[in-house]
Amino acid sequence: MPQVSTNGIRLSYQRSGTGDPVLFIMGSGAAGRVWTMHQTPAVVRAGYQAIVFDNRGVGDSDAPPGKYALTDMVADTKGLIEALGIGPCRIVGYSLGAMIAQELAITEPALVRSAVLLAARARSDRMRRAMDVGDQLLRESGIRLPPKYEAVRTVLEMLSPASLNDDDTVHSWLEILELTGNGRNTAEGQSWASRGGDRRGALRGVTVPCRVIAFRDDLICPPHLVAEVSDAIPDCDFVEIPAAGHLGHLEQPDAVNEAIVEFLRKY
Repeated sequence: MPQVSTNGIRLSYQRSGTGDPVLFIMGSGAAGRVWTMHQTPAVVRAGYQAIVFDNRGVGDSDAPPGKYALTDMVADTKGLIEALGIGPCRIVGYSLGAMIAQELAITEPALVRSAVLLAARARSDRMRRAMDVGDQLLRESGIRLPPKYEAVRTVLEMLSPASLNDDDTVHSWLEILELTGNGRNTAEGQSWASRGGDRRGALRGVTVPCRVIAFRDDLICPPHLVAEVSDAIPDCDFVEIPAAGHLGHLEQPDAVNEAIVEFLRKY
């Protein structure tokens, strides 16, 4: 993968297709290539150029030591857009990537043509704060849980009951996550980037068109928190995908792709 230098680090990226650029920003602990399983092929078929990249701390991008702030990752992405000369561009962000996209829309509207925000949230409620703190305490303890246990925990957190209750589907997910470790033992710095205050007030100043997509069975970014993002952004629309957990873009790719492409064609 080619690389660009931005914000004092190197980011690896990949382009596919031709046409107007769409930048995909992945969530925590995962490389940009996850988008290429389902989303970027759909966008390329729709006539766009898809650009994916590895956030700092994962894949082939640099992994500086320490705890990453959301502002670090926003600055990284801003530099990538400027280095590639693709702004203003359409952006699709997922989870932590959606938080990065939100901040770009707030602080750098000249670089953002429109944004699709999957599993976004503007704040953490009590349960999500407890989950974040628990995960961070585990990381700081230095304890490494067995991959088989991590796979079970991740499947329970990330998938919908429709997948959990299907033996063949859940067997495949358990095998994949046990082999890959789901990134929990990598990208340590990224686990701190999602900490922050309430951004609903700042989101009211967003001027670019946005679509927010929630996954009905998402435990990490539940629909009530995702809807707060949609409610805060002026003229933002809201789509909820059924039978989907936090990994809804992988569980229900056809529905997610349809929602993304339909919005991109509008804006």
